[in-house]
Amino acid sequence: MKVALEKKRVRLFLALGAAYLAIFGLGEAISNSDTFFIRLFNNIWLLTFLVVINYILFEGLGAYVKLNWKRILISLFLLWIIMLFYSFGLEGWRFLGVQIGIYHPVRSFTSEYGLTEFMMTYSMGTVVFFGVLRHIYDYRNLKISTQQLQIEKQLAELNYLKSQTNPHFLFNTLNNIYSLARDKSDLAPESIMRLSKILRFMLYETSGNYISVEQEIKIISDYIALEKLRYDESLSINYNHNIEDMKQALPPLLLIPLVENAFKHGVSETRAKPFVDINLSINNRQLNFIVKNSVESPEEESPVIENIGLSNLRRQLELLYRDYSLEVKQKASVFTAHLKINLLSHA
Repeated sequence: MKVALEKKRVRLFLALGAAYLAIFGLGEAISNSDTFFIRLFNNIWLLTFLVVINYILFEGLGAYVKLNWKRILISLFLLWIIMLFYSFGLEGWRFLGVQIGIYHPVRSFTSEYGLTEFMMTYSMGTVVFFGVLRHIYDYRNLKISTQQLQIEKQLAELNYLKSQTNPHFLFNTLNNIYSLARDKSDLAPESIMRLSKILRFMLYETSGNYISVEQEIKIISDYIALEKLRYDESLSINYNHNIEDMKQALPPLLLIPLVENAFKHGVSETRAKPFVDINLSINNRQLNFIVKNSVESPEEESPVIENIGLSNLRRQLELLYRDYSLEVKQKASVFTAHLKINLLSHA
């Protein structure tokens, strides 16, 4: 059995020893105030030995048993040896302290058995104390580590979703420009210029965790302007916003998937009277974002099959907020996406 000396664990046991000394010393101060300092130094001497033995028991033997349960017989033998140290070993340590003048006996025992019994009781008190507080400490650290791992996992997933969203957005935009270039449209250069503005924003402004609502509104406006180049005057676009504070923070490009969805899966497939109606409001930290667009569908309500953009957005919302809702429905020739977020509920 090897006992590894880890600085963090050694500091833990030293702290537990100091805590035990403080609690035990308080009792001594109340019941034996006249000999308090002598008893204090005696306890320090005894605890010096017991901290080492408790460290061996919990960090050495405990780890040894966990590694291989087949070693149980050896472990029981080692435990018996350690228990001897808790009684006779501690008694010997006391005797050594008396001989070198560090330990000053203040208790009288009628027999050697009485001394051994006291040493055993004293040492077993430290076993319970060290064992319980060590378990609480390890459980708390394990819980913190588990929470930290969960946070790191969620951040990794969120970053992955963002890495999917941006190329998906860029791919769809490039398709739009390709259709203009294929038709040799005079609007192709302007669309490339507008795309470069969007790319500049995505490269330099969305690397952090948040951007202002004002920036989100601007990127939506730029995207709408880029999309309008593909359509004639028959496309009706209504974009309104009512924002209490333009400097409020939002995760970057959180709203753009709903707008992109309206054009890619709605307007682009509508032959008669295409339209997009966008309304954004943020008041008292409550966000309401409603996007309606025309679709080609039967006149009755139809089930909605979510594409990658909507699926990614829904998962991002799960990771980012505790209080939100995203409802999508298709009725008659209108597709509606309604996003509500309590911005104070950020996870």
